[in-house]
Amino acid sequence: MTNNDLRAIDAPLRDLTDNALARPLPAGLVGAREDIIAAAHDLLAIPESSLASDWPWTGESQADIRYGAYRAAEALELAEVEARAVLAASDAGDTLAGETRAARIIGPSTAARWDLHGLLLPLDEALLDAAPGGEDWTIRLTVGHVIEGQRSYGWGTAWWQAQGFDVADSTMPATLPDGFWDTLPDDPDEAVGSLVDVMARFDVSLDHAAERMAGLPDDRVMLGSRWAGFPVTIAFRLGRWASHIREHTIQVEKTFAMLGHVPSEPARLVRNLLAAYGRAESVVFGRDPGSGDAMAAAVGRLVAGAGEARAAIASARAQSERITST
Repeated sequence: MTNNDLRAIDAPLRDLTDNALARPLPAGLVGAREDIIAAAHDLLAIPESSLASDWPWTGESQADIRYGAYRAAEALELAEVEARAVLAASDAGDTLAGETRAARIIGPSTAARWDLHGLLLPLDEALLDAAPGGEDWTIRLTVGHVIEGQRSYGWGTAWWQAQGFDVADSTMPATLPDGFWDTLPDDPDEAVGSLVDVMARFDVSLDHAAERMAGLPDDRVMLGSRWAGFPVTIAFRLGRWASHIREHTIQVEKTFAMLGHVPSEPARLVRNLLAAYGRAESVVFGRDPGSGDAMAAAVGRLVAGAGEARAAIASARAQSERITST
């Protein structure tokens, strides 16, 4: 399925939100994501036995190949710091000025997303369907639930914010209308296909929800809704995006333990790399891409950081291949 096909599933999300408030993903982040995924695959191609070998990092001094992975993460962390500084200056030092509360709450969800990517990307696909025993879910079903949960948070939150209830309103309904969830895919359907297919479905779901919800005005995110039957604000539900992803990332780690799967050092370095990228992306995720020069500069800094990370790991991989071929 194409990204447009995957977005077409989310008709309730689109129908219940205001097109004028939509915030598409900044175009520069598409290339940055491509660079960071390419870097991750380069890193996985480095044998663990090569990590301690010399890497002529600057051409004048030596580090080990392992440091190429850490150097890449450092480049992303510096990009995060500098992008955050650019936006903070633009916001006149007020952490909530110049940007919606919704965008600030949604931002950490992409950090959680990339940490999960980092955990799963190195995985042998045969493990996706390995049964951990008892009634515990397979990794595939857990990831399917993450996607279904993200999609339902988007749809449900869109419905609640469109109603305009005060959080203390005793007439606020206990549930959404009958039939609202009829077209929501279930967990197994969300998890069909290769790991690349499944994670692409997750990315589209999260990006689309952020596009439709991050521009909500501050007064609207304080409106009422329900979660697990409890009266909560829209802001609470937005904050659950990152929390829910992390909850089930921990579940995947527990499943690794039940299956006896111990990630290699390159796999662990991939997770560190993608987590660093996610933290950097969270600085701009959900912010208005057309909000001015500061936003363009912040995105540009992240794009540059991703390019630097890719170059560092490509160099480390090339050194590993030179060593292996001699």
